[in-house]
Amino acid sequence: MFTLFCFDVLPVVQGLGADTVAGSSSASVSGSGIVARGGGGGGEIRSLLHLQQKGSSSSALFNVKSFGAQANGHADDTKGYLKATTDLSKYGSSAGWVEFGWVEGLTLTGGGTFDGQGAKAWPYNKCSIDSSCKLLPTNLKFVAMNKTVVRGIRSLNSKFFHLALVECKNFKGSEINISAPANSPNTDGIHIERSSSVYFSRSLIGTGDDCISVGQGNSQVTVTSITCGPGHGISVGSLGRYPNEGDVRGLVVRDCTMTGTMNGIRIKTWPNSPDQSAATNMTFENIVMNNVTNPIIIDQEYCPFTSCASLAPSRVKLSDIYFKKIRGTSSSAVAVTLECSKGIPCQNIYLEDVHLDFLSGEKTATSSCRNVKVKYIGTQIPPPCT
Repeated sequence: MFTLFCFDVLPVVQGLGADTVAGSSSASVSGSGIVARGGGGGGEIRSLLHLQQKGSSSSALFNVKSFGAQANGHADDTKGYLKATTDLSKYGSSAGWVEFGWVEGLTLTGGGTFDGQGAKAWPYNKCSIDSSCKLLPTNLKFVAMNKTVVRGIRSLNSKFFHLALVECKNFKGSEINISAPANSPNTDGIHIERSSSVYFSRSLIGTGDDCISVGQGNSQVTVTSITCGPGHGISVGSLGRYPNEGDVRGLVVRDCTMTGTMNGIRIKTWPNSPDQSAATNMTFENIVMNNVTNPIIIDQEYCPFTSCASLAPSRVKLSDIYFKKIRGTSSSAVAVTLECSKGIPCQNIYLEDVHLDFLSGEKTATSSCRNVKVKYIGTQIPPPCT
């Protein structure tokens, strides 16, 4: 596994899948042809890329021309295709294949593909039966980044998450294509954790898990114009599993389409939470559901393992959540499920102009609610909980 670090030594680089230019106090690096661009720079074209292998003090120089790039400023070098090794022993302990960390002003663009070759690794994923399972590598991991732009790339068949953001600020992603089979385990399209001012838009995501998962400690996250399917929909969580989790605040999801997904919009929290936390001020608006099993679902007894023992209710407080203009078809009879914690019931849950028909057409879809008082506005199909 190579971790990509940036130093102020390569002002400009052009490579196979994208271009790179140094940002403030940073230059850029690439492995096997997918390259990044840091804002700020200028300088001459170079074809040597600096990679440092994680866990090693040694470094190496790679020539992108060896991987098919012309690097002459004129040729089209935007057809980069980077393949991950299928040998799991080659990866470090950080659960990342390609990583960017502690860089300001990075832009990753150019139409290249990151192929995780996950099919050979998925049988080794034991997370559905083992809560302490070893995580497989994520395709692209961004750690403690600031002012990052990711645009026009493709992530294919990741062994685990496709893109993961941890402790990032001011991150913008668009025109991203993410693909893995519906039965590929834990292949979340985009996972966001402990990050702020994050914006994803105009992207196509089909995976075996959540298209986008918004984990703990996030604030001011906006998701727009995402086409999701197959997959498990767009999720908040799971939350409340570990001690000292941060709150989730200021999430907006709008103008998205879910097709053939297990869930549409889902909020999931663990029972028996070790600490109290909150998820609040979240809006889901103008979402189209096409043949979705659970179009709207709050699940505060979430547990993905084969066997779960719920000793106590979830301690994640859910409040000020708005579902607006949610429409389409449900493949199950229960189109709206709001199962909140009996220890901390949901507060200020709003459903406005919801129209979800049961796909079979045999009867009207229904709603299921526990430990919540919902405020209804406008059209309500299925009928409100009584």
